[in-house]
Amino acid sequence: METEVAKKLFTVEEYHRMGEAGIFHPEARLELIEGEIIEMSPVGDRHIGCVNRATALFSARLAGRVVVSVQNPVRLSRYTEPQPDILLARPREDYYGGKRISPEDTLLVIEISDTTLRYDRNRKMPLYAKSGVSEVWIENLQEDLILVYRKPGPETYSTSLTFHRGELISLAAFPEVLFKIEELLG
Repeated sequence: METEVAKKLFTVEEYHRMGEAGIFHPEARLELIEGEIIEMSPVGDRHIGCVNRATALFSARLAGRVVVSVQNPVRLSRYTEPQPDILLARPREDYYGGKRISPEDTLLVIEISDTTLRYDRNRKMPLYAKSGVSEVWIENLQEDLILVYRKPGPETYSTSLTFHRGELISLAAFPEVLFKIEELLG
């Protein structure tokens, strides 16, 4: 006789309670993806530089127009709360101290990918689309380019663009604010 094996999927609330109870090491880099607790890859020097560079650029050029959230969670569903490298959210007086950032608040998610490109593009990007995040950029450090996804649908984004060094990029929400690709990639 065969037995069905069931996998226990954690909700965002259960995940937070585990963190509050001290189950996770304080410095653990974790995120909840479709009910599974995923250990995030360690970040390299270039990754850190790209996060710092983008944070400075967005903070300077979009001051007062967005909240720049660095490596903080965004709740996509009952079972999914990733921690993108950078997230630009609509401004709030409390800077989201009173509520979590949601897809409706999100203007842009940036994932900086060195060793995680396949995971970011194939697993996380569809979850961002499904939840309605309007725009996702993946900084592909291996190929030195930026992948841009816009117009979310139930499974993916209907618009997919690729930007290379020497080109300019802007957010759909702020098309007048331009960034050089090399400013972001270093």
